[in-house]
Amino acid sequence: MATRTPRKTTSRSTTTPRKKAASSPKKDAKQLIDFYRQMMDIRRFEERASRAYTQALVGGYCHLNLGEEAAVVGLMAALKPTDYLFTNYREHGYALARDIEPNAVMAELYGRTDGVSKGWGGSMHMFDVEKRLLGGYGIVGGQIPLATGVALGIDYRGEKDVVMCTMGDGTTNIGAFHESLNIAALWNLPCVFVIINNKLGMGTTVDKASAEPELYKRASAYKMDSERVDGLDPVAVFEAAKRAVASARKGKPFLLEVMTERLKGHSVVDPAKYRDPKEVEELKLKDPVVTFAAKLKEDGILDDDEIKKIDDAAKKLAADAAEFAENSPHPDVSTLFDYTYATPVPNDSRRMPGEPLFEPAPFPTNGGRA
Repeated sequence: MATRTPRKTTSRSTTTPRKKAASSPKKDAKQLIDFYRQMMDIRRFEERASRAYTQALVGGYCHLNLGEEAAVVGLMAALKPTDYLFTNYREHGYALARDIEPNAVMAELYGRTDGVSKGWGGSMHMFDVEKRLLGGYGIVGGQIPLATGVALGIDYRGEKDVVMCTMGDGTTNIGAFHESLNIAALWNLPCVFVIINNKLGMGTTVDKASAEPELYKRASAYKMDSERVDGLDPVAVFEAAKRAVASARKGKPFLLEVMTERLKGHSVVDPAKYRDPKEVEELKLKDPVVTFAAKLKEDGILDDDEIKKIDDAAKKLAADAAEFAENSPHPDVSTLFDYTYATPVPNDSRRMPGEPLFEPAPFPTNGGRA
C-alpha cells in the first residue's frame, strides 16, 4: 500500500476518563421538546413496524430501536446536514432523525417502490444520498471500513464534513473495527466511531464476550480520544456527540461509547428468553422516553396535556406511514437487477430466479438413434 502524509493536527491525548453529562432545565426548551417529539416519533414508528412484521407485511429481518431513542436523537442532533452517516441494521430511528420522510421509511420496510431504497433494501439496507445516510448494513461491521473510506475521501478533497459510523457492542470484536480505527488514527481522518452499547450482542452479554467490557477504552490502543456517555439521556448524548464531532472536524477521529438499553429482543422474532424476568421489569423503569417525559414535566417544560398531544401526533404519524406503505406498489420483477451495480459490469448475470445458468441442450428428435 502506498504511503500517505496525513494532514497536520495538534497532538492527541489518550483515552479520556468516563464522563456523564446531566440534563439541565437551563437547556433551550424548544430543543428539549423537539428531542422528546423525535423520541416519541421513533417509539411509535417502531411499535407500528413490529406490528406490521407480525402481520407478514414486512419481510426479512426487522431490528428495532426500542430503548435507544435517546441515543439516536442525541447523536443525530450533533451532525450537520452535509455530514455522512453509516449505521448497522438497526437503523429505522436514524433514518427518521436524519429527516427522511416516515412514509418512505415505512414503505421501505414493506418492500414497496415508494420506499427510501425503492423497496429493494428493506429494514436493514436503507440508503439516501440526499440525506447522506449511506446505508444500513446487514453484515456485522460491514459499514466500518466503508465509513473510514468516505472519511478518507473527505480528507483527500480538503472538505470539512464528518462521517459518523454507528455500530453495536458486538462489532468491536471483529478485525475491521481495529483496522479501521488504526488507519483513521494514523491518517487523522474526520470520523466519529460510535458504539451503541445495549449490553447484549444478540443474546450474549458484553462482559462474557469482551475481555475489556468498557469498550471506549479500546481507543487508547490507537491514541484516539474516547468517551463513555449515558445513552438514556438525549442531552448527555448530544453534548458528548458535539465534542466528538468537533474533534473529528479538526482531523482527530473519536470513539464514543453510548450506554443504552434494548427493551425488546435482538429482532422482532427474538423472545429474549435469555433475560431474567426481574431484569425485564427493571428495564421498564429505565425507559428513556418515559424518564425524559418525566424530566420535562418536572422542569415545567411540558405538562400532561402537551405530552399527550405529542404522543397522539406520533401515533398518527406511524399510522399514516403504515397506510401509505400498504398502498404503495410492489416493485416490478423486471427491475430486480436495476440497482445491483452503480455502473455496468461485464458478464453481469441477469438470470431470474429459477432460470438455468446455460440453455439446456435440445432434445434429440429421432429418439436418440444415430
